[in-house]
Amino acid sequence: MKALVLAGGSGTRLRPITHTSAKQLVPVANKPVLFYGLEAIAEAGITEVGIIVGDTAAEIEAAVGDGSALGIKVTYIRQEAPLGLAHAVLVARDFLADEPFVMYLGDNLIIGGISGFVEEFKRSGPDALILLTKVANPSAFGVAELGPQGQVIRLVEKPEEPPSDLALVGVYLFGAAVHDAVRAIKPSGRGELEITEAIQWLVDRGHEVAPHLVEGYWKDTGRLDDMLETNRHLLESLESDVRGAVDEHSTIVGRVVIEEGASLVRSTVRGPAIIGRGTTLVDSYVGPFTSIYYSCTIENTEIEYSIVLERATIRDIGRIEDSLIGRDVEVVPSDARPRAHRLMLGDHSRVSVATTS
Repeated sequence: MKALVLAGGSGTRLRPITHTSAKQLVPVANKPVLFYGLEAIAEAGITEVGIIVGDTAAEIEAAVGDGSALGIKVTYIRQEAPLGLAHAVLVARDFLADEPFVMYLGDNLIIGGISGFVEEFKRSGPDALILLTKVANPSAFGVAELGPQGQVIRLVEKPEEPPSDLALVGVYLFGAAVHDAVRAIKPSGRGELEITEAIQWLVDRGHEVAPHLVEGYWKDTGRLDDMLETNRHLLESLESDVRGAVDEHSTIVGRVVIEEGASLVRSTVRGPAIIGRGTTLVDSYVGPFTSIYYSCTIENTEIEYSIVLERATIRDIGRIEDSLIGRDVEVVPSDARPRAHRLMLGDHSRVSVATTS
């Protein structure tokens, strides 16, 4: 089998972070989301991987390289615009040839990997295997309707009135028949070639489309709350590993990773949490479910249930919760008078300011 990984798209739901970086490279538990999918593909024994890239191609290629570090061989496939998942299959036709393949959305994460699904697909040999999971808000997803024998009878993309609560997980397994389907369908009202319509085309023509209900943890990390929740789930399985410098006045409680080159000075880290290489904590508290990436500086600050990207500086800020702090961001107090909040924010930023009465 081959794999097709989608790493294009504009990441509008994670702006302003994605104004300057690929959404698939935002780290959770100090590893880019994309890498979890690539590792899962490698663990399933798939080594030939095509990665669909768009405007952030240079950043994706710089991070992944030729894939050898992950045990895969990568071919980059340019998609001129985010014209839909089925369009990605269309532009990857030469790479995929007629071989079966797994299509994996690069900003999705399935804890436990995909090896079992790949083996099921190889064993039963359907024209498509779709992964489904029950969600509370099916209108935000592609939705599948199953018949009385559990067979797939209908798929709808982001329906106003969902026929079920079964959302399509961002991992699909296909045989060669899907190439006929993506050529046959027309753009939807969103101007995209929808993979749900391609799968419906297969169903309508009698091709075997097998459903599999995913009972483990899956998350589309396209929103802030989803990123923070995924970070929390990954950190829950963390094992302690302290390689950085911890002075005698600092305290580590619970499962904490302190990467090599990081340092704690008069600080407390309460796990599960991870502190990246080259990061310095001084007179600070890092609470549970927090990931701080590499080369950050945190001074005289409390932070909890948050993700901090590389080279960020946070100093003398009091307490931060439920936050995603971008790369090279500086959050510091102002000495100006009169006292006021001084902000320079990118488009689509969100700020919650605690006020006193």
